[in-house]
Amino acid sequence: MTTETLAKPLMFDLWRQNHYIYKDKYTSHQASYIENLLPEIAVQINIYEILDILQRRLGTETLQRALDPNQVVQSPVSHYPDGRWLKQSNMVGVNVRTVGNFFNVIKYALTLPKSQDSIHLLPIWEPGVVGSLYGMTSFNINPHFFSQELATAIPQLNSVEKQLTAVVNVLHAMGKSVGMDVIPHTDRFSEMAIANPRFFEWVRRVGGRITSHSETLYREIEEIIWLYLHRHGTANGTPLSYSRNVFFSPEIPILTDEQRLEILFGHKTDYQGRLRRRIEIMQDIVYQGYETLPMTMAPPYRGLHIKNEEYILDGNGNRWYTYEFDKPQAMSRVFGPLARYKFYHSKDDNAHWKLDFQHPNKYVWNYLCQKIYECQQAYHFDFMRGDMAHVQPRAEGVPATIDDYYDPLRAVKKYVQNNGVPYFGFFAETFLAEPDSMSYGDERQHLEAIEADSTLGDLQSTIVGSAEYMHKFANYRAWLRNQRFAPCYTLITADRDAPRFDVFYQTGNHLRFFMGLFLTDMPSYMSLGFETRNLHLERGPNEEYSKLYVFEIKDQNETDKVTNGLFSWGKNFEQFAIFEQIRALAENIWDEIKTREVRWLLEPHEQQKLMVWTLQDNAKYVFVANLDASQPIDDHVLKEVTFNHPLTLLFDTAHYSAQHECRVYALN
Repeated sequence: MTTETLAKPLMFDLWRQNHYIYKDKYTSHQASYIENLLPEIAVQINIYEILDILQRRLGTETLQRALDPNQVVQSPVSHYPDGRWLKQSNMVGVNVRTVGNFFNVIKYALTLPKSQDSIHLLPIWEPGVVGSLYGMTSFNINPHFFSQELATAIPQLNSVEKQLTAVVNVLHAMGKSVGMDVIPHTDRFSEMAIANPRFFEWVRRVGGRITSHSETLYREIEEIIWLYLHRHGTANGTPLSYSRNVFFSPEIPILTDEQRLEILFGHKTDYQGRLRRRIEIMQDIVYQGYETLPMTMAPPYRGLHIKNEEYILDGNGNRWYTYEFDKPQAMSRVFGPLARYKFYHSKDDNAHWKLDFQHPNKYVWNYLCQKIYECQQAYHFDFMRGDMAHVQPRAEGVPATIDDYYDPLRAVKKYVQNNGVPYFGFFAETFLAEPDSMSYGDERQHLEAIEADSTLGDLQSTIVGSAEYMHKFANYRAWLRNQRFAPCYTLITADRDAPRFDVFYQTGNHLRFFMGLFLTDMPSYMSLGFETRNLHLERGPNEEYSKLYVFEIKDQNETDKVTNGLFSWGKNFEQFAIFEQIRALAENIWDEIKTREVRWLLEPHEQQKLMVWTLQDNAKYVFVANLDASQPIDDHVLKEVTFNHPLTLLFDTAHYSAQHECRVYALN
């Protein structure tokens, strides 16, 4: 019998025998989370038991207010003057699809202590091709995240929008800040692209050859859509008593965006009707040889052609060709199903694929800023994760002067802050890559320019203690001191929870978690499921990887991506147990140590893998982490760096693993 199979009944028995004790500790404020509650058990707890737990913890009045979609529970970070609080936040990313619905996010949050204080919700919008969360088709909330269980228990929460409002309220009452994804692109034939053709770039092709990528192709798209409306009528039955230009032009604001969408597609609650009309319009556009220009990543960003022998044939008989760069570089990528907003007009009618950065498409900037602000106001999000924040397409690098139209994510952050939400934070998706690799110029300069509060970084893509890990970690610590943004100590992301990255998480996971909490001057990020993630010494079933739930692929021929049924929580109960012990330690000392600056007693570098630290203005504790998998902790070195000061061992991980031992001492 393996240690894993032994651990499973122990963990379940521990919960079954003591669950009332753990719940009572939470509801009586002796603990900030429900101890030893496995996430897979948490999301299955009956709603009435959850409501009872919350009522006892929060009080009847607070819970009632939180569950009223017309009420607002104040955010725990709303007193901050800006978004710098994110620089020391320990964030947990949640793909709502993996837990099933919005209400189950609350159930999962019951397992998170106060030391993990922020929740990032992966995209919450209606998804596009292959169900991609990052290929949004509208600014409507994903109806699949609706909880029937919640609607049955509380009938007033009878829409997914009301449920999201209530869930954010409850999370705020639980002491968690909540963030959303801001995505500067959409599905290639999203409602946004069809309702606003001039907000996107288009190409005309004949077979597998681009025949035009003119700046003004949007006019031809508008004509196709206008003719569709005359043939099929408006979706809401209103007459077309205005011109095509009045309908489409942002310069003539007679129609609101909501009115335009209802005319084209119908009421937002008519999901199937909207989908049918969107596909019909898409078919008309594609039949005449037009499609949106695919989104790209990394230099040179521009200059594409079609690889005419490669295409996918969809169920409607459409050929979706593969696009390639004319002059690709190492990190160049084309995302065929996605289309980026046209933030800038082009030079010379796009004849040479050159953008005119002095000529921003201001209506697009206003549109995106307003849409995100409306969402923030509706659901009271505290921060945004800026998707693809590394995009910097100016070949000369970051300009000396940063204006209002330098970067759309920067513009969104400032728009929300300037409209009454000064504490709104910006968590940037950048990987702190080498200059001129994932963006033109130096990514650090770009992060400063876009006024990011924190950034993801790329520690999650390295093996603990490897030369690459040590190099990146040393850089991140240095940048934490001398840059305005804070690099994250990232444990794992949903993007890295995929088979090809298994090797990163086969050792050292407890050390990642330990450092994520006890490097108290550095933000951290962990995606849902890491607590019990299987080691995957061999590839696991697709359902065990949360990355594959960013999409909804049901084609059984796509064996590496197809998922059948719900996300399967890992069974690494030994890892969960050591995480719980680390959480319990943090719980006991958190109010003494949170946000304090690290003071190194033994600072790590590429040749020094033992790290020892205490905290500024509170040298009561000594933290030790061994990044060397091949060597134990040298106690002589430890005594030397602590000046032979008497130490009392409070915690260590030697009982869990001889590798990557972590310890906490109290100074006597």
